[in-house]
Amino acid sequence: MVYLSAQDYEKIVAHAKKNLPEEACGLIAGVIDGEDKIVKEVYLLENTDHSNEHFTLDPKEQLAAVKDMRTKGLVPLGNWHSHPESPSRPSEEDKRLSFDSKASYMILSLMDPAAPVLNSFHVEERQFVTKEELVIK
Repeated sequence: MVYLSAQDYEKIVAHAKKNLPEEACGLIAGVIDGEDKIVKEVYLLENTDHSNEHFTLDPKEQLAAVKDMRTKGLVPLGNWHSHPESPSRPSEEDKRLSFDSKASYMILSLMDPAAPVLNSFHVEERQFVTKEELVIK
């Protein structure tokens, strides 16, 4: 199970809407408690591709985020990105680029900007997708 605060959810949605029509992206960090991942920090990074169909995290911002995680005693939990025009599920490219089988991959659909949909996924061997239970509170 993945736990995300309502405040961090709103932070992701606001950043994604601000970056429309491009995909927005970032990292998530927190703590692991047994089977549970508890998000304590959401990082908003630049999509250096500036595309509505794919994203690349800015390497300098990514490094700064990882350093910040270490300083705060947090572990990387995964990443998040938006799908401005498609559902909240991994695309073929998302699966192909999911190198870390321990990571959570959060995808925010803004097909209807008035009703964003955020889901979290676990991807094994870059092809087997499992939807993780995501609790926003």
